[in-house]
Amino acid sequence: MSVGSVGSAGGEVRADQAPPQQSLGTDAARNLSTTTKSAPQMQEITSRWLLRALPWVQVQGGTYRLNRRLSHAVGDGRVTFVQTGERVAVIPAELGELPALRGFDDEDVLTELAARCHQRHYAPGEAVATRGAATDRVHLLAHGKVEKIGEGPYGDETVLGVLADGAYFGEAALVDPDASWEWTARAATACTVLELTRADVLALAARAGALAGHLAEFAALPERPTNTFGEAAIDLSAGHVGEAVIPHTYVDYEASPREYGLSIAQTVLKVHTRVADLYNQPMNQTEQQLRLTVEALRERQEHELVNNREFGLLANCDYGQRIQSHDGAPGPDDLDELLSMRRDSRLFLAHPRAIAAFGRELSRRGLVPDTVDVDGTRVTTWRGLPIYPCDKIPVSDTGSTSILCMRTGEADQGVIGLNQTGLPDEIEPGMSCRFMGMDEQAIISYLVTAYFSAAVLVPDALGVLENVELGRRR
Repeated sequence: MSVGSVGSAGGEVRADQAPPQQSLGTDAARNLSTTTKSAPQMQEITSRWLLRALPWVQVQGGTYRLNRRLSHAVGDGRVTFVQTGERVAVIPAELGELPALRGFDDEDVLTELAARCHQRHYAPGEAVATRGAATDRVHLLAHGKVEKIGEGPYGDETVLGVLADGAYFGEAALVDPDASWEWTARAATACTVLELTRADVLALAARAGALAGHLAEFAALPERPTNTFGEAAIDLSAGHVGEAVIPHTYVDYEASPREYGLSIAQTVLKVHTRVADLYNQPMNQTEQQLRLTVEALRERQEHELVNNREFGLLANCDYGQRIQSHDGAPGPDDLDELLSMRRDSRLFLAHPRAIAAFGRELSRRGLVPDTVDVDGTRVTTWRGLPIYPCDKIPVSDTGSTSILCMRTGEADQGVIGLNQTGLPDEIEPGMSCRFMGMDEQAIISYLVTAYFSAAVLVPDALGVLENVELGRRR
């Protein structure tokens, strides 16, 4: 008998062979067992803090009319550019964002004005305009950051603000020959700027009567009395004595207030009758299909509330409520400035990566943020306000994003969500599931619909910290 084998009456079993099975195998045993199953899981589900934090206002008739006090603010938007290689050009119609050209719609003249814009590049630290110098041109900032430098009470420099992509400055040059710079514009980063000189505008106006008339009409407009927010002023008198004449006044309203129609997100859920009839234990297949469909619709709803061009928060934040980060990375100073721009702020909303970048800045300065318990979850706070994560806030290819700060509630003139409850076949507030019938292939169809929108009641209810750099290291 050879080594490595065992002799027996039934023959030999080699050492490299598996021993004979002596009991029932697990694979066969599973055929007689009942497995414990989980409900279907879905990685797309997030915490959806925005949907939970917004107060929802019932909208009857599907439309919410936002009445505001009359405002005279004009030309407060941003200018858009197109880039071809290293060449940057302003879109002609975008020149209408300049106050002096607001409402001017002669495409040929605007195209020629756009062609007269000269492209310049500024290195970091280089002065774009100098305080006290004559304002002879308007600057259109295509890319980069520019700091507005003023003089402090003791003669030292102070940063009055930061301008970024799409901003313009020096617009007074188009109508006021005596205008001068009240502050210095200095490039904080490498900047690409388009410059339109007053001389070029006047030369074109000499040939284009429509432009000359428009500029003259704008220059002749009387200065409208407004408050610091651009709203029509309410005349008041205070501190008077004796029989002073008390001013008469009234509160003027916008003649054409904005109306928000409820947006929609919907899909058709299909379930085969064979699945619904035969494979319904221990879990109801239709219910599970509907549950995951509702989750996907809610995720899309939050995405639309942040990014929709009509009513999304990022697109509807007033230009005057947008600020730039001082050093690129989101720091405590940036969030403090964002808070200082509004009263009764309730929350921050930021991408999780932006929250992580903010945490790194705190650690670098030796600060430890507080946390608060919200529905059983510990949430980072700053100045007592929760910083809710929201992965629907976009992150650009260059690693920059935005942080939102808002006041909420209709009573506080804040940001509100809009929906309508009491819908036919409603399964959740503002969401319905309606039976659509069965086709010839025995497939049942359900129409699942969500109705929603959002409104910023007054401009200072929402602020955005833009161009936050997530990978900035210092």
